[in-house]
Amino acid sequence: MKKIMVTLFFMTSTITVAQSIDYNTKKGYAANGYDVTTYFDGKAIEGKKELSTSYDGANYKFSTQKNLDSFKSNPTKFIPQYGGYCAYAVAVSGKKVSINPKTFEIRGGKLYLFYNSGKTNTLDLWTKESPEKLQTKADENWKKIRNK
Repeated sequence: MKKIMVTLFFMTSTITVAQSIDYNTKKGYAANGYDVTTYFDGKAIEGKKELSTSYDGANYKFSTQKNLDSFKSNPTKFIPQYGGYCAYAVAVSGKKVSINPKTFEIRGGKLYLFYNSGKTNTLDLWTKESPEKLQTKADENWKKIRNK
């Protein structure tokens, strides 16, 4: 019986590790420490260290206790797509590129984050170049790079 339990434990641990993804945790937090729940209200607000939690191996900060509680009650609703890396870069080049946490889009109830620096705003490129096609390509590419 003991051997069976140990074997099941290791099998479960292996499956869990195999399914985990690489999250963009610049500054130690997903979305560079911005409150992922506020994006769904159209706002990019930095979270507070004292209002934080972990989910699926990534840390998240929140601006209010209410937002933290909302996240805890349904974390998958708020997690950024593609591990929080730039959606446009994942689609076009199949690469994990950091983001500007103030550059985002909610599409189909999902959070997409984008790189934005200097004269390059990938959210603008994303919206000009057919988000639906880019999203499909990003979904395909993410399957290949999500664990790398």
